[in-house]
This record gives sequence, C-alpha cells and structure tokens, in this order.
Amino acid sequence: MAARKGRGAARARAAMLELPKRAPLDLRRLVPSGISLLAAFGLLALALGSYGVARESPLFAIRQIEVIGAPPTVGVRVRDALTPLEGRSLVGFRRAVFDRRIATLPDVVGATYDRAFPHTLRVFVRPETALLVLRRGDESWLVSTRARVLLPLPKGARPALPRVWVTRDTDVAVGDTLAEPGTQRAVRVLAAAAKELPGVVRAVRVEARETTLILRSGLELRIGREQDVRLKLAVAVRILPQLGPESTYLDVAVPDRPVAGSETQSQVQVEGSAP
Repeated sequence: MAARKGRGAARARAAMLELPKRAPLDLRRLVPSGISLLAAFGLLALALGSYGVARESPLFAIRQIEVIGAPPTVGVRVRDALTPLEGRSLVGFRRAVFDRRIATLPDVVGATYDRAFPHTLRVFVRPETALLVLRRGDESWLVSTRARVLLPLPKGARPALPRVWVTRDTDVAVGDTLAEPGTQRAVRVLAAAAKELPGVVRAVRVEARETTLILRSGLELRIGREQDVRLKLAVAVRILPQLGPESTYLDVAVPDRPVAGSETQSQVQVEGSAP
C-alpha cells in the first residue's frame, strides 16, 4: 500500500515538472486566403473603375464657375479665362490647367479653387490693387501696387487715381512689371501715400533722385529722397491742415525741419510738426 502511494506521488511530481510544449507557429494562418485576395482585388478594381467612369462621365461635369473675392470686372475676366474648362469632370480636374489659365490674367495676383460637387468650380481670387494711371503721350494704362501693368485705359479714365508720366520711348505692355527705376520709385512712394494721404495725390514727378507729389489742391509735397518716406508723409499729414491758400509747396525732405512757402515769397520753417 505504501509502495503504491510512493509511485503515485512520484508520477504527480513528474507531471508538475513537465512544462507544456509551445505549438509551432503556423505561417499559413498569416497568409490571406485565395477568396480574401480575390475580394480585395475585386474591390480595388471596382474603385479604379468607378474613378475612371467618374472622371470621364458628365455626371460631375463643370457647369458653373463661381468667382469669389474679385471685383465684378475682374470676375468677368476670370470666368472668361476658365470657360473652356466647362464640361470637364471635377473628379479629374488638374491644378496645372487651372494655373495656366489664371496666369494669363494680368489683374490677378493668384487664385485657388474648390470642387463644389456635383457641377460647380468655386474660384477664390486675389486681385491686383490698382494704384495709378501711367501716361505715355495720349496713351494710358492702369498700374497696380506691384508696378504691374493691368490693362489699357481710355484717356481720362480713373480720374481719382494719381498720374505718372513716362517718355514716349518707354516700353509698356499689359502684364509687364515696370522696371524703370524712376517709375518704380514713384510706385513705392504712391503706395505709401495711399495709406497716409488717400485720394489726395493727383500726380507724381520724379527728377533724378527727388520725388514730388502734386496734390489735388495744386500744392507740391516735396518728398526728396525715398528714405524715411512714411515719416515724411506722417509729418505732412500734421502740417497740411495748417497751411494757408498762399502756400504752393511743403518740403519734408528733412522731416524734422519741414519748410512751407510759395515760389513768390520767402520760405517759412514749420515748427512743432514732428509726430
């Protein structure tokens, strides 16, 4: 009896000491079945086929071009430039085609678009900002704050914008950026004056390195060199309301010593005018 108990205890100890063996990894379980692969390829083929059909189908064809952010006249030109894209699918619409057509518009800085399914191409425009009228003899052009020639104008158009004259041998073409140094300086000074003296400047005169703004009142605002132009304009804003009708010019070329006067009287230095 004692012997049987001893043998039973030995077998129990042997069973406790034997660790279970880990089953080998069956790699076949990690490989998709043939049916799964067929289903996946079928779904991919269906997706590609659906995209191809949508790209060529009139189901998502462009039927309307909506322009946002542009003045009416610029909006019309944007629509005209993009009209040939009508009928193309929104699904396969390419950015390169859009950019090429927008690049032909001189009065547009840039544009982006959004596909408004099912049939609308929504265009967001950043237009050029008109700054001045460039005059060459009897010809006129509208010029932007970036010195870009936007479009030709009839004589006398845009009377609220200041005039800048160039010589008859100056090349001017729509879409070009004015490169002549004097004209570029006039653009920069006018861009600053548009913020400090909006609607006040009638014309600009550039001589050598000196710049003069001709105001609508007839008074000459002599800026001198381009340096510190915003300070000079700020000084002029303070002084102009104090000048009498006898003054024909205000010289702020040295902003801490502005001088006002007329061509027929002695100069008068204006005191206490610095901002």
